[in-house]
Amino acid sequence: MIKNQIDAICVFCGSRSGHKKEFSEAAFQLGKRLAKNKYKLVYGAGNIGLMGDIAKACEQAGGDILGVIPNELTKKEIGRKSIRSYVITEDMHERKKVMYMNSDAVIAMPGGIGTLEEIFEIMTWKQLGFHNKPIYLLNILDFWNKTLTTLQEIIELGFAEKTIMDSIKVCHSVDEIFFDLENSALIASDE
Repeated sequence: MIKNQIDAICVFCGSRSGHKKEFSEAAFQLGKRLAKNKYKLVYGAGNIGLMGDIAKACEQAGGDILGVIPNELTKKEIGRKSIRSYVITEDMHERKKVMYMNSDAVIAMPGGIGTLEEIFEIMTWKQLGFHNKPIYLLNILDFWNKTLTTLQEIIELGFAEKTIMDSIKVCHSVDEIFFDLENSALIASDE
């Protein structure tokens, strides 16, 4: 498999599973695909919710994992200590920085306020030109639709440039994300 300089993918997702089985199913599928395609999973080191699902699937498929968790959350999110690379940070800001610095692309799955905060900061950094990493929203069961509508309204009201929508790729399945990753790699190899 040819990769476009992408070796590690940061996944932001919920420490809860949500009320729909499709969310957990997507997390398991994503974890397995990351391992199969030799991408390192960089995630919040939790052992519960979607975080636990993706790590378990990636680990079972023989994938490489970097888990990053703030000291305060090691009990609440029940840090997954079975992974080889496990970093405990001082706070949430350091957690995001370590995750960002150790990844080449970002995927946001469904999640809560923490997931929203994480993906918005990564989008802000991209808008400001701090990075050019691909950002994917895994839109399982149209989870991100209302967020996308809000972003569009922010643009229409003059608080953001239209390019903010160009900085993200909305995918409705894990297959769609990997199709895009592989297509990007093939395009880059032809240049």
